[in-house]
Amino acid sequence: MVGGARGGGFFAVALAVAGRQVYKYFANPAFLAPALFPLFFFVAFAGGLTRVGDVPGFDYAAGYVAFQYVWALLQAVAMGGAFTGFSIAGDFENGFARRLMLAASNRQGIILGYTIASLVRATLTGALVTVIALLTGMPMSGGFDLFGLIGLAILVNVAATLFGAGVAMLLRTQQAGPVIRTPIFLVLFLAPVFVPLNLLSGWLEAIARLNPFTTILDAARGLLAGAPTNVLPAYAIGAALVAVFALWAVYALRRAEKTGA
Repeated sequence: MVGGARGGGFFAVALAVAGRQVYKYFANPAFLAPALFPLFFFVAFAGGLTRVGDVPGFDYAAGYVAFQYVWALLQAVAMGGAFTGFSIAGDFENGFARRLMLAASNRQGIILGYTIASLVRATLTGALVTVIALLTGMPMSGGFDLFGLIGLAILVNVAATLFGAGVAMLLRTQQAGPVIRTPIFLVLFLAPVFVPLNLLSGWLEAIARLNPFTTILDAARGLLAGAPTNVLPAYAIGAALVAVFALWAVYALRRAEKTGA
């Protein structure tokens, strides 16, 4: 399946794994599943809670629909990473992962391959959420700042993918699904979802202030509105999460190798 010198094997393995995964996505309509949950929440929140935008202290210039869109977009790309973890667990269950690791000349390329495929999935699901948001009348005033929003979405997807990959490679069963999904959902929902941070109170405010995703979410919303804020801290947090979860995924891969997965 994968050959060549060991120095070039890393990218050869990555492209082979990514190609297989992308083909599976397009061959199975369920690849859009990561977008269905965010679309449901976006329609429910942006449609049913629009009046929240009139609450005193709600100072997001782009409006409530745009406020909810950013959260839905980041949820879509994060869940895309989670679903990639489910796919990895499935590959271990059906024996493909074992054959892949036996054939791969550089097994760390496997992680990159799954990550590339996850980015393809995130691009499609993110585009779907964006189209729905635009059809509902969401304004986009960020200009070139929108590239910053896209960059944050990529970091969120890669971090979620690497986290899910690590869990999947450690447990090597599709029963790992809740272990992958639950932490991601908690991080997403324990953030300023419905209103800005300054309007939260009680224990939710305390947790939201400690949640690193809050900084990423606020920065992404600022970029969409053309009023960037906390962009550098958000990128620093995103890059740190990617680095930590990359080490986590490599550790899990090593464990899978030792157990003869």
